[in-house]
Amino acid sequence: MQKRERKSSFPHQTVTMGGGTGTYPVLKALRQLPTQITALVVASDSGGSTGRIRDEFGFVPVGDLRQSLAALTHDQSQTWISKLLLYRFEKGKGLKGHNLGNLILTALQDMTQTTTQALEIASAIFRLPGKVIPITEDRVKLKIHYRDGTWAIGEHLLDEAQVPKKAIDRVSLVPKAKINPVAKQTIDQAQTIIIGPGDYYASLMAVLVTPGVKLALKKFPGQIIYIVNLMTRQSQTHGMSVADHVRGIEKIIGRPLTKIIVNQTPVPPAILKQYQKAGDLPVVDDLKFDPRVIEADLINQTPYQTTSADQLTRSLLRHDADKLKQILAPLI
Repeated sequence: MQKRERKSSFPHQTVTMGGGTGTYPVLKALRQLPTQITALVVASDSGGSTGRIRDEFGFVPVGDLRQSLAALTHDQSQTWISKLLLYRFEKGKGLKGHNLGNLILTALQDMTQTTTQALEIASAIFRLPGKVIPITEDRVKLKIHYRDGTWAIGEHLLDEAQVPKKAIDRVSLVPKAKINPVAKQTIDQAQTIIIGPGDYYASLMAVLVTPGVKLALKKFPGQIIYIVNLMTRQSQTHGMSVADHVRGIEKIIGRPLTKIIVNQTPVPPAILKQYQKAGDLPVVDDLKFDPRVIEADLINQTPYQTTSADQLTRSLLRHDADKLKQILAPLI
């Protein structure tokens, strides 16, 4: 009950849309601002620990949902909760590579038979000041449509080592899905929506193409803020500028964005060199004179550290939560 009373003291409601990694610093930033927080999270992840659990149990994948829960923890008083949710086993037959938070959420899914309720229970157990909701309760996979007319199914195929080097036209969800009614209600009640950052097709578009999302956003009377990625990805956005990113988002949601937040700080040379090996480059800002654009130093100067048990390629460069807080504070 205390958690609900605390949330209701903030009349402003902010909704984030995306995946786990990109949304993480945004939720950390919002955690420090006077706003109710709800994260609407992608439901088509199919790689790593999440993919293995999904294949065995058949539930909505929990990896991105778990990262969003961890982002809502308090940095000082709830450090161990965050560590538990993010802990990855580095040894153990059947356990190596699995994330403890994924297993906890899967157990709750198995007991409740609904991901939305499982997340509500997890938030209550850990006393988190916000909600995490899957964009759909349907079991779906990401279908990637390439410009040459071919297609492939599976979000995990967008990892650089596996994906063919060809341009993506669009993505869709298979089989047919519908927006989670709780997610729809959350959008309708919000004042601010924040899209991104995150993998452009694997996370952002995977949320936005969910049937029912476009109509909800098109009718949304509040502000929609888009936080542009720091880097392109060879497998998804190679050669795409800020304008290209914005054009694609606006086409999908059927309305203009209110604000566009763009990094203006050079990437540290050592990190840039590692990205260049994979064909990834900083996103070029060609919208400098658009009045909606807010340019700022957004880079977290501490590179992300992976573990030996992690089966996926992770972005070394992340947005900085404290820097995002400074940008978002006047807008919320």
